[in-house]
Amino acid sequence: MAKSELTFGEEEFIVSKTDLNGKITYGNALFIQMSGYSELELIDQPHNILRHPDMPAVVFKLLWNQIRSGKEIFAYVKNKTKNGDFYWVFAHITPSFDSNRKITNYHSVRRKPSTKALEVIKPLYTSLLQKEKNLGVAATEEILNQLLKDKGVSYDEFILSL
Repeated sequence: MAKSELTFGEEEFIVSKTDLNGKITYGNALFIQMSGYSELELIDQPHNILRHPDMPAVVFKLLWNQIRSGKEIFAYVKNKTKNGDFYWVFAHITPSFDSNRKITNYHSVRRKPSTKALEVIKPLYTSLLQKEKNLGVAATEEILNQLLKDKGVSYDEFILSL
């Protein structure tokens, strides 16, 4: 049976927080609703409980490298629900800091991605995932970096241009 794509409104935001290891510490009502899990099932679980198998690992490697270094990142992510349905988000993930500028947790706000952006992202992710299966994450990271270099943009510039 084909799985369904879920959507949410342009004016709605999915919000969650994780600890430094990516375990969920907070999710707003829309986060919980979209996931298909109960709040109790989500809290203290790794955020990758929602990871869709269509997502290339290289995207998460880039994401974790950025936020662990204290920088924000924007990314398009396909998430999987408890029952196997899926939904796309445009995520803005930021580290939170204490008064000594030490990272204390991560905060993510997701909005509905544009159709135009997904027309670029879906084939890119399919290609990256295929290369990742054949060549591994490190080689795929080199391929992605070369693609960005060829376009003359940084990852952030590319994502924000979509």
